[in-house]
Amino acid sequence: MKIAIAYFSGYHGNTKKLLDAIVGLSDITLIDVVNCKEFNLSNYDIIGFASGIYFGSFNKKVLKFAENNLPNDKQVFLIHTYGVKGNYTKEIKKIIKEKNCKLLGIYGCRGFDTFGPFKLIGGIAKGHPNAKDIDGAISFFKKIIEK
Repeated sequence: MKIAIAYFSGYHGNTKKLLDAIVGLSDITLIDVVNCKEFNLSNYDIIGFASGIYFGSFNKKVLKFAENNLPNDKQVFLIHTYGVKGNYTKEIKKIIKEKNCKLLGIYGCRGFDTFGPFKLIGGIAKGHPNAKDIDGAISFFKKIIEK
C-alpha cells in the first residue's frame, strides 16, 4: 500500500514531530508543500494532509496543494496540531468532498503555540506534542492502514 502525506509544519515543527513518528510504519512519501507545489498522487492508495492550524484552518499552502493535486475518488486522512482546540477542518473537508474522496479519519492534538498574543505570555500548550500525543498519532495511523 502506497501512502503520501502532504504537509506544512512551521514555527515549532509540531506537525512534523507527529509525521516523523509514523513515517516508519508503512511505505510513506512525505511531501513538504513549501518545496513542492505539484505532485502526481494518482498512484497512491491513501493520501494524508497534515498541518498546524493557522488563522483557524489548515495552512493555505496545504489547502492549495490539495485543490491542485488531490485526484478524485481517493482515500484521505487528516492530521493537525493546534494551540487551542476547535473545529479546523472545514476548508480541507470541502476540498475532499469536491474531489469525491473518502475521509478515513482525523487526528488532532495540541502543539506549542506562540502566535500573536500567545507570544506575550510565552506561548501555550508548552511541551506538546508530548509522548501521549505522538502515541495517539501512531495509533490513529495504524487504524488507517488497517482499514
